[in-house]
Amino acid sequence: MPGTRTTGLLALGGIAMAAVLTVIGHLEVNDDLNPWALTISDFAVSDRGGAIDVAMVVLAFATVALLSGLRHTGPPRRNVGRTAELLLGAWVAGLLAAAVVPTNEPGTAMTTTAYVHRYASVVAFLALPVAGWLLARRPDLTTAARPLRALVLLSLALAAAMIWSAYPGDRMLIGLAERLLIVTEVAVLATVAITQTRAATATTAPTTATAAAAAAAAADHGVVVPHKRGLTA
Repeated sequence: MPGTRTTGLLALGGIAMAAVLTVIGHLEVNDDLNPWALTISDFAVSDRGGAIDVAMVVLAFATVALLSGLRHTGPPRRNVGRTAELLLGAWVAGLLAAAVVPTNEPGTAMTTTAYVHRYASVVAFLALPVAGWLLARRPDLTTAARPLRALVLLSLALAAAMIWSAYPGDRMLIGLAERLLIVTEVAVLATVAITQTRAATATTAPTTATAAAAAAAAADHGVVVPHKRGLTA
């Protein structure tokens, strides 16, 4: 379906733009910030309204485009489908909340807004893997089921590593764990978008071929009127 292909391409474009903006956001901040020891939110709060905050908003809208395509394709929306959509919605809401509500500056006491930011991020990080696992059960995403499940399991392992680092691990390499987690979870979205785009292209191609074959058959069976002698002017 052309519409599904469009939403898939929009999602992929948004994911690519968010990745570029995130890299720019890391390059623009103070050189004293350590990406292995500090989270992306720590970088974002040092440049409020900068590239990283914009990247989170772009990624949220890329997910909305992907969700729109999923709602118009595949099987009827049974309980599993609705749950996956709600979880993707929670991921979007968490991203937007984290972009709008900043965390605290590194080394300062946690504030109310910092707690809102933290738990919005937690909701987003946990919602997306579960949504990815449920999406792997959709018939229209069968070809992507194995990589989706592998990415989900990896993201859950990285989430556990990040939780360990945040509490008993004294934030050891928390920045590295978070960045690997984000890359893995965004890969879940990209896998769905790529599969959606390919499926739409594969559906369009046979339709075009069938139409061409029908036209050729009609030409082969066309009526030929014989030329009779004596009827010429």
